[in-house]
Amino acid sequence: MRPCELTVKAAAAAIGRRELSPVELVESVLDRAEETEGRLSAYAVVEGKRARKAAARAEQEIREGGHRGPLHGIPYGLKDVIDSAGVPASAGSRAREGRVPVRDSETAARLRRAGAVLVGKTHTHEFAYGLLTPQTFNPWRADRTAGGSSGGSAVAVAAGSALFALGTDTGGSIRVPAALNGVVGLKPTYGLVSCAGVAPLSWSLDTVGPLTRTAQDAALVLRVLAGPGPAVSGQPAAPGGQREDLRGLRVGVPEAFFFDHVDPQVERAVRQSIDDLRELGARTVPVVAPLTEHMEATHWGLMAPEASSVHEDGLRRAPHLYGADVRLLLEAGVHIRALDYLRAQRSRTVIHRAWLRLFDDVDVIAAPTVPLPAVPREQDTVCWPDGFTESVTSAYVRLCAPGNVTGFPTLSLPVARDTDGLPIGMQLMARPFDEAALLRTGAVFERSRTGPGRPAVPVPRPRRAGGTA
Repeated sequence: MRPCELTVKAAAAAIGRRELSPVELVESVLDRAEETEGRLSAYAVVEGKRARKAAARAEQEIREGGHRGPLHGIPYGLKDVIDSAGVPASAGSRAREGRVPVRDSETAARLRRAGAVLVGKTHTHEFAYGLLTPQTFNPWRADRTAGGSSGGSAVAVAAGSALFALGTDTGGSIRVPAALNGVVGLKPTYGLVSCAGVAPLSWSLDTVGPLTRTAQDAALVLRVLAGPGPAVSGQPAAPGGQREDLRGLRVGVPEAFFFDHVDPQVERAVRQSIDDLRELGARTVPVVAPLTEHMEATHWGLMAPEASSVHEDGLRRAPHLYGADVRLLLEAGVHIRALDYLRAQRSRTVIHRAWLRLFDDVDVIAAPTVPLPAVPREQDTVCWPDGFTESVTSAYVRLCAPGNVTGFPTLSLPVARDTDGLPIGMQLMARPFDEAALLRTGAVFERSRTGPGRPAVPVPRPRRAGGTA
């Protein structure tokens, strides 16, 4: 196994035992980036020279007894809406072309202090306002979408050109690409991780979180991003060598909404995974997700006017610098009345309270992350057998929106692949600041499926002209 294929936990353990050096690890990741970037385009910029210097510094510090923790010497990718001092940060837009921040975002600063090594900035849908990341290609099948807006981060982790990466989630933008690329994506509780130094999209929804290969890795990264506390204190390892299981865990299984208009292969895989949770000792409880008929309207009623407010000056001064799809959304958001925005805020409060009551009876809710695997890159709409038609964006947002509107933490896990070999994801949601329940459940589930081994790292096929495989 190449070092670039290791999980964060395995790499950190090998570095701690002096079996692997940060320099070797970073070189392996940079080699992998060189192999795959021409086919996948996960990165907006690769900072090879900077990464090598940071790796050498980490190696020296560890050799001299200054080990900073499990992320020391671990290479990672940073979504191009999150600032790192001295590294170009365009947020995927010509409107910010040439911008180089002079200070770190809070998350980049925390990772720097932890000794993590920045490989580069990963591609995003422009200003994170979309779910496709059109610059980036899915590593399982290059003719399929990578998802977004944190598509570059998910692809880097899946392909092995980063051991972990950070993304942002305003409408599923961590969880969607995690599900479509077969990696783990955690949207923490709103407000748990700082958004200081992150290009805003919707300030009342934006959330920073990790994309990793395992739930255990997500826990290691979250501990650095959020600091010590009950949200990240849960550990999957059982004391005294006892068998790991989920006895006592109450898993809510929605009777509707999350399984409406869902691809049959996705539904079968997720329901089988829920059965697996039961085999591990969990108790399943039927639940009815409340007020779901208001979820998308509330989500867009918050996001659209806030995004337009953020970009008001940019649209006025240089509208031609925005991509056509993002410019259309921003211009539409300008016409949402203040009265409607306030109604969306009130609706969110009502939804939040109703979902809190739901967790009086369960610890986590299990459901599909997205209703279908990665669609062809050029596909715009989804037509379901009963005649219902929706845009691809709406399909991918639909099941993720509850996590954003409520602000509750949500974890996407890869659970299967369909007949085309494309990943399928299951999401787990918990009450606010109970990331520990999600991470422990995810880690026990993973171990029951894969044992101590590694998740699959796809080997991308060359792209033909036009971006198809």
